Amino acid sequence: MPVTLGLTRLLASGRLKGARVGLVANPSSVDARFVHAVEQVTATDDVTLAAVFGPQHGFHSTLQDNMIETPHAEDATRRVPVYSLYSETREPTDPMLEGLDALVVDLQDVGTRVYTFIYTMAYCLKAAARRGLPVIVCDRPNPIGGRIVEGPTLAPGFESFVGLYPIALRHGLTIAELARLFNTQFGIGAPLETIAMEGWSRGDWWDATGVPWVMPSPNMPTLDAAVVYPGMVLFEGTLMSEGRGTTRPFELVGHPGIDAERFASGLNAQQLPGVHFRPAYFEPTFQKHARVTCGGCQLHVTDRERFRSVDAGIALLCAFRDALPGRVLPWRPPPYEYEYEKMPIDILAGSDGLRRAVDAGASPQEVSVACRLDAGSFDVMRTSSLLY
Repeated sequence: MPVTLGLTRLLASGRLKGARVGLVANPSSVDARFVHAVEQVTATDDVTLAAVFGPQHGFHSTLQDNMIETPHAEDATRRVPVYSLYSETREPTDPMLEGLDALVVDLQDVGTRVYTFIYTMAYCLKAAARRGLPVIVCDRPNPIGGRIVEGPTLAPGFESFVGLYPIALRHGLTIAELARLFNTQFGIGAPLETIAMEGWSRGDWWDATGVPWVMPSPNMPTLDAAVVYPGMVLFEGTLMSEGRGTTRPFELVGHPGIDAERFASGLNAQQLPGVHFRPAYFEPTFQKHARVTCGGCQLHVTDRERFRSVDAGIALLCAFRDALPGRVLPWRPPPYEYEYEKMPIDILAGSDGLRRAVDAGASPQEVSVACRLDAGSFDVMRTSSLLY
């Protein structure tokens, strides 16, 4: 039997009877029958869909590239406003929330600290706290499971729209659990209700849920991409291609002039658990190195339980550094995701420890130690927010 999602349980409960509802959603907000959240809400008796809110890439997820704002619009079929929360504002304004009885969040997270949808949710909680507006977060599976926590924790001073709170890079939480954590541990204090799933266990990967995979964002096309994303997203903070502009973003990584066979051979010699690095050449169609051949590799995860994406990402960063002229890794300069001063790699990694260690010529193991900030205390902190 497929997992029963939080929104399905909420609408069946009658909890929203007579309510005017604002819905935060995007194309991946579907149930096991492919019925979208908007359709589910509007088909529920005595519930009025009064407004729709979309995260980064837009409610319809039409904008392929990141860091391109989405305009506000109107749903022509239902004649309700569609507000963009990746526009001149990331937080719902008071006029957007006027007349609502509840704000319902049904967004698909991918289990990584830097995925902006969870901060769209956090900003919704902050706006609702000001008005005393109830927020109902409907839970959905963490595609990469809820048992494994890995990578550095965000350090004070490195907050941004890709990291507002001190959580681990791979946090091992569902979106409703994150809502509980943000609201309580980090003092938002909104009138929050979370609706748990039925049938989901912490060790479940997405393909065990029975829920169809719909791309949460344009460059998250498959579960395979989500599995490698916690470590491979670090390449957004470099001038190397993380595979955007190919059909395998985050699984492919490369740079012009790299000898792919030699590069992949060196990585495989490290015998990282659960992954094989296949030599690959590719030509991105847009973004970094568009229309230029890049050499590098594709990550093939052979054992999800043993694979550690952050360790693989760090190993790849060091390998590129050692393969490039002068053994210097080209870091991407700001601006990046509304941050105009801090280095993109620093806000992605959660501190400047990773960048400084790579620049100093450290080994992958030394880099991992240099940037790993007390993930154990985060694991303890998150315990009170767990629903499963």
